[in-house]
This record gives sequence, structure tokens and C-alpha cells, in this order.
Amino acid sequence: MKTLAVAVSAIAALAFAGAAQAEVKVGAPAPGFTVQDSTGKTRTLDEFKGKTVVLEWTSHACPYVRKHYGTGNMQALQKKYTGEGVVWLSVASSPEGAAGHVTAAEANAYAREAGASPSAVLLDHQSLISRAYDARNTPLMVVIDAKGQVAYYGAIDDRPTANPEDVKGARNYVAQALDEMKAGKPVSVASTRPYGCYVKYAPQS
Repeated sequence: MKTLAVAVSAIAALAFAGAAQAEVKVGAPAPGFTVQDSTGKTRTLDEFKGKTVVLEWTSHACPYVRKHYGTGNMQALQKKYTGEGVVWLSVASSPEGAAGHVTAAEANAYAREAGASPSAVLLDHQSLISRAYDARNTPLMVVIDAKGQVAYYGAIDDRPTANPEDVKGARNYVAQALDEMKAGKPVSVASTRPYGCYVKYAPQS
């Protein structure tokens, strides 16, 4: 199992090593978007003005995502911080025909089965949000403050592997950022290199 995790980690490292640096800048306004969620409701970033927002790129087919859902780590983060008033938006990023693609019904079913509790699951089938945020990996994590500015951009933690055993003892950058923001402190680690599976993009028309 450990050998497989190391191999997967090496592949992912190669995948993002040559990727362009994200154009989204910490401290700059977060790019807006308008997409449908898994309930069919149109959602925009503007509707959450004045609130802290977390964007979580997800794909059930990705072993790095499964690492955090299989251990209950992602669900625990969602439950804790939505309970504190944070808006948590999971971004289902795979377009139709790509690995990890989900319909609205499938997205809802996966969330129920996993015991997930995001505020909404956004269906980014046209890669609108992914392009706006230069998303390269699942799970990419972005924290947006109440002023609508990017407060954190990067990896979920400091253990860039697909090994579930690495969740325990990891430094969780998202939790750290949210706790510091709640305490009125500056985010001490505002940007890290994302890790995980490649985000698949829909063709541009």
C-alpha cells in the first residue's frame, strides 16, 4: 500500500511540476463565478459577500481526494467550519466524458454516502471556476475572506501523498488559515503548492 502511495505521489508531482503558477493572487479579489449547484440552484460568489468562503476542488475518482474523505478528514473540516458560519463550496470539476465526472444526482449521492456536509456542491462541467482560479489539482483549497479577497491558496496540508495514514499528524493549512482569520490574525501560511490529481478541463468553445 505504501509503495503504491509513493508511486501515485511521484506521478502527481510530475503532473504539477510543469504546471503554470496560479494567476490568482493572495490578497487580491477572488474571481467571481456563476454556476449551478447539485440541487439545480444558480450560485454566485457575490451571494456570499461578507462571509468566509472555502472552495474545495474534488473528484471521487482521485486517490488524493479519497485519502481525505476515506479518513473522514474532509467531512470533519466541513462540519466544523460550516458550524462556525463558513460557506464551504465543493467544486466537482470534471467535465462530461472525463474521469470523475458526476451528474447532479450522482454528486448528491456521493455526498450522502460519504457523510459530507458542504454548503453546496458546484457543478463546474464547463470548467468556468477551474479556469478562473487556475485549478490544477484535486483537492485544491482556496479560502476567501469576508472582504472577498483570497486569503489562502494551495494544498490542504503538508503531506503530499495519497496515503490515508498521512492525515494524522499533518499540518492542515486550511484549518490553520480559518482559525487565524477567526481570531483576527493574519494568515501565517497564505500560499502553498497544491498536490493531487490533475484537474480535467472542458474544451473551450
